Amino acid sequence: MLEDLLSGAWQSVVFGIVGVGLMAAGFGLVDLLTPGRLRDLIWVDRNANAGLLLAANQLGIAGIVFTAILTSYSDFGKGLASTVVFGLVGLAIMALAFVVLDLLTPGKLGEVICSPEPHPAARVSAATHFGAALIVCACIA
Repeated sequence: MLEDLLSGAWQSVVFGIVGVGLMAAGFGLVDLLTPGRLRDLIWVDRNANAGLLLAANQLGIAGIVFTAILTSYSDFGKGLASTVVFGLVGLAIMALAFVVLDLLTPGKLGEVICSPEPHPAARVSAATHFGAALIVCACIA
């Protein structure tokens, strides 16, 4: 009983570290897709557009990690590997969705996201990021 509890706790720590790592990669992805430094845009300039896009990205990655863990293999190693793989796939699909949306709309989406004025395109971009993540969640389940 205690051994199962300790094993479960250890696995939770490892999955948590992987999840946080994937969310950090998501931060890096949004930073790469938008001009300027994301940390300055959100925390210094208080840019709502960039904040909304990052929030959608973080929730999307968390949803992917959640779904991957929930539907995980009974073997810890396989479950961890599938979580990493689906997390990376999710990041790639969210990046692709951003690029496709940028191609389909006028102007440069990254510049719109960095604009200090609230812009409806930020909501569309956030929904696109989160929607792409939900597609990956459905593929996992």
